[in-house]
Amino acid sequence: MKCRHCDHEVKHAFADLGSSPPSNAYLTKAALNKPEKWFPLKVMVCDQCWLVQTEDFADAHELFDADYAYFSSFSSSWLNHVDVYVQAMITRFQLNASSKVVEVAANDGYLLQYVKAKNIPCLGVEPTHSTAVAARDKGIEIVESFFGVALAKELVATGHQADLTAANNVLAHVPDINDFVSGFTHLLKPNGVSTFEFPHLVNLVQQNQFDTIYHEHFSYLSLTSVKAVFEKNGLEVFDVEEIPTHGGSLRVYAQRADTGSHLKTARLQDLLAKESSAGVDSIAFYENFQEKVNHIKDELIIFLTEAKRAGKKVIAYGAAAKGNTLLNFAGIRPDLLPCVVDKNPAKQNKFMPGSRIPITSEEVIHTQKPDYILILPWNIKSEVIAQLSYTKAWSAKFVTAIPKLTTQ
Repeated sequence: MKCRHCDHEVKHAFADLGSSPPSNAYLTKAALNKPEKWFPLKVMVCDQCWLVQTEDFADAHELFDADYAYFSSFSSSWLNHVDVYVQAMITRFQLNASSKVVEVAANDGYLLQYVKAKNIPCLGVEPTHSTAVAARDKGIEIVESFFGVALAKELVATGHQADLTAANNVLAHVPDINDFVSGFTHLLKPNGVSTFEFPHLVNLVQQNQFDTIYHEHFSYLSLTSVKAVFEKNGLEVFDVEEIPTHGGSLRVYAQRADTGSHLKTARLQDLLAKESSAGVDSIAFYENFQEKVNHIKDELIIFLTEAKRAGKKVIAYGAAAKGNTLLNFAGIRPDLLPCVVDKNPAKQNKFMPGSRIPITSEEVIHTQKPDYILILPWNIKSEVIAQLSYTKAWSAKFVTAIPKLTTQ
């Protein structure tokens, strides 16, 4: 296997989660009578540029199709996050009605709606039809395509060169990371800025967040590896923030290496030093992760089995991609977990890929009054617990499996 960034031979395994279907390939009732596509889910690490990456088995067009069911706007905490982001970018980079903001992976318009509300011209790039339609319903202009150098050149030619580009939780999703990053170099104005947000690999390793590994994530990113990728493709990182989203993420600020004028910040150097001290640039940092993953799987199976034997009712909340990774790796099926509740109507009345556990509305919690609620998207645990606070009436307990099995 060759590294998708530096083309170096990749020999070191990081995690092997067996095989599973794509984590966002939710099933209809009719699809239950048909076979599913399962792909190996194995992650390797390059000892040259330190990019952690899946082996290539699934094609991006199969993973992000017209029926893609992840809509960003269903999380109130995420909406608050991007609202604050937009306000901060307007202030820091003095954006106004003469500026242009382009978001890559605009999803359902969750972020650009706040840009539009400030009367700043904006454009979204979004390859999945279902979410693109939702964004257009908000009055946002969307180019329905995958992003790369070719599309960036088309956008510039049609007057969409950007003062600011946003790319939240998409850098990990692209199979050709060099072409994707190089696209921003072409899209930016000479003094434009690109921001990228992605889960921080250091947190994944140190907090056992293995369920963020799934086929839609081709890469798992440290600042060290991202800096190397950007430098090769004409971007220069000048700042970084550690933010709490998705269990601990980075927001990286980059500019064109040939024309950018922003000075590098002290926190950029501090975080690079912090990663070096943690051992990100050594194979030892990535060893023994598989043992931790196996332990979490075993603990979840034991909990669900003992709850069933004790006559306790367990329902899961959040039909999230990370939940599908966890359930399929652990081999959980409806006999141990009868349903998963989700707010998103696009997921309700469908079935989790692989495990084929039915997805229902929140009404099930009201009617069945479960003893335990297993929160699959642990990164929004506080939001879920607040939303389901009424379950205190029958003393329901909330359970998360990562970074270790906890009940509260």
